[in-house]
Amino acid sequence: MASLSVPRHRASPGGHNRITTQALTSTAQAAAAEVLGVQPAQVRASFTDDRGLLALLLALPLPVPPLARVLDDPGVVESFGGPLWARVEAARTPILERVESLTGARLSRVDIRVIGSTVAKGARVL
Repeated sequence: MASLSVPRHRASPGGHNRITTQALTSTAQAAAAEVLGVQPAQVRASFTDDRGLLALLLALPLPVPPLARVLDDPGVVESFGGPLWARVEAARTPILERVESLTGARLSRVDIRVIGSTVAKGARVL
């Protein structure tokens, strides 16, 4: 009867793994863009130290429906995800979770600054 040998796992080689600030920033921009329905190039992201964790600051414009359309149909605001304040509040946790999941970094919080708006014809697509 032949015996089966179990492969032995080698200890991981020494060395360092680092994620650059640019990689963290690009990942945060992509996560915010996906959650909030904007292009990654529209998102500015920066990190600060928050007692050993990373605080993420985002600045971006958000899409809004044309104002004439809102006057004709106020319900169109909900098709964009609701009022700006509600959209920003709802986006914090998903952005934090995605950035942590993708990078392994621990975030203390996500601060979002709306720096403008872009008029979009249709509802946002997730």
